[in-house]
Order: sequence, then C-alpha cells, then structure tokens
Amino acid sequence: MNEWIDELQDLAAAREPAVLVTVAGIRGSAPRELGAKMIVSATQTIGTIGGGQLEYQSARVAVSMLGSSQMALRSFPLGSTMGQCCGGVVEILFEPVSDGMPAWLRDVGALHGQREAAVIATRISTTAPAKFLVTADTVFGDSDADAEMVATSRALLSSQPKVTRNVQEFYEPVVVSDLNIAVFGAGHVGSAVVNTLSDLDCNIRWIDSRRNLFREVPANVRAVEAPEPALEVAAMPPGSFYLVMTHSHAIDFEVCDRILRRNDARYCGLIGSLSKRRRFEKRYRQQDMPQPLLDALICPIGVDGISGKKPAEIAVSTAAEVLRVYEQAAADDIVDLPDNVHPLRG
Repeated sequence: MNEWIDELQDLAAAREPAVLVTVAGIRGSAPRELGAKMIVSATQTIGTIGGGQLEYQSARVAVSMLGSSQMALRSFPLGSTMGQCCGGVVEILFEPVSDGMPAWLRDVGALHGQREAAVIATRISTTAPAKFLVTADTVFGDSDADAEMVATSRALLSSQPKVTRNVQEFYEPVVVSDLNIAVFGAGHVGSAVVNTLSDLDCNIRWIDSRRNLFREVPANVRAVEAPEPALEVAAMPPGSFYLVMTHSHAIDFEVCDRILRRNDARYCGLIGSLSKRRRFEKRYRQQDMPQPLLDALICPIGVDGISGKKPAEIAVSTAAEVLRVYEQAAADDIVDLPDNVHPLRG
C-alpha cells in the first residue's frame, strides 16, 4: 500500500528530518517482500519491514542518518549475524529526507492523488545517485534521466507492475490497486468486513440504502447512500469483487441478480446459509437465469474451517477468501518481464 507517501510528505512539510527505509533486495528467505517500507524520524517509526532484528538494526542505522543527504544501501544477513530464522540476506535502501519536500516526493504525491500510474526509478549509487518518476508519457524530476531506465519503467507500467531490482537500478510502481471491492450493507457484519478489508491494498465502494450509517470511513473506502443499491453494481469496473450482506433479502436478491447477469465479476459472495442460496437459485431459475451464471454465486461465504458467526470472525474468513481468489487470479495473469529486467529472487 502507498500510505507511506502521505506520511513522508507530512514529515517533509513540517521540515522534520526522516529516513525512508526500503527492502531493496532479497536473497533467500525474508520477513517482508521487495519494496516494503518504513519511515524513521527522531520521534517515531511508521510502517514495518518485518520486525525483529532486521527492523531494529535498520531503525538504528536510519536514526544515525537523520539530517544527512546521501542515500545508502546496506546488506543484512539474517541468519548468521542477526539470529532470525528466515536465513536469507536482505538489502536495505536508506534515503534521508532532511531538507523540506524533495521534488520526487511532491511529484509522486500529486500523481498518486490523481490516480495516475507511475514508476519511481532509483539509481543506487554513492557517486551518481538519481531518482525520478516515469509515467506513460512524462518523466518527472530529472531532465537527464537514463533512457534505458525510462524504457524499463514504462515496460513495467505496460505489463505487470511489480517492484523490481536490477543491480544498481530499483523500480517501484506506484499504481492504484486493481483489487476493487463493492460491499453492500453497512450493518455490524458489513462494517466489520470493511474494516478488515480496508487494511489491504484495495479500493472499496461501500453501499447501503439507509441514512446516516457511515461514521468513520477509511481512506480507501467510498461510502455511498443509495436508495436503490442494486443500481450501484453498474459503477464497478470489470473484474470486481462483490460482497452482498444487506439488511434485506429482497435487496440481496436484486443486487446479486445484477452482479450475476453482468457476468464479469471475479467474485460474487452472498452472506447466508445454504438454504438461502437454494431459495435464491430457485427464484433465479424461474427468471430464466442460465446455470453458468448461477454457478458463480458464492454462498455461504468465507474460507472453510472458520464457523464462528461473530462479525469479526465472519470478516476475517471473508477477507481471507477474497484475498485467496485475488492472488490466484493474479498468479494466472503473470506476464514475463522484459529481457533487460532481472529481479533479485530468493
């Protein structure tokens, strides 16, 4: 997720020195993925790169760099010197932000706010460091940006945007998540589900027909009071995930009908029992809904093995199922990287 952009901008705007700490290389096993970040200032640590000794030692290094201006790349063997059971080697990039708002941070904040995809391209070098932003048609931050790095950045944008390291070049796509979720219902279960899902890198449209139900809404959630919730199905992009859990079986039925007949959902989940599913299926058949569309309805929802009925339990189970379906779909859509991109892999 990209919350680090707002957090770092706030510190820079207040002229509070900070260091951006990024996992920039992994060999073997590691506690976090390539591109994971935390921010270290004199008074706080924001985010995590995995905890344990790796995070502790990285924070110590970052504190020692507060007020400096030179980026640094350091290697941490997890097993031999740090006592972490992962056993791999992690390279950490330290980038001080010490003198107000750097141009690259200002630009990435603006682009992300406009929901425009970009790649942060970094040349990791003690003699000729560089950092610039690349969109599909513009380069920000460095008029002398390396042409090959720009081309590699655009290749990432046009294929499967993924954090990539190629020796001394580091590429970090900043894109709007393609995990789009519509949650119908703002009752106890719907609220618990939204609170759980909002911690993922996703975009949530939260719909209810009742007034004044939405109180605290996370930043990646758009709350919609809709007299006819079923009409909101048309607002979702293709390949969306739908969770239907309103206060009314009649509304559930109409919403699911529109989702299924649209026939482009990656997931259509309806809260309820197997008997509820059978009643809905019977009525859909009476309305001549084809069987392949009916087969796409998931009811009951949630991963197997979690039988609790408390809102928090349903939320955890449902979020796990959504994430499993999403990651499986992402694995099926993997595109090979260009020949000149060589990610460091474990």
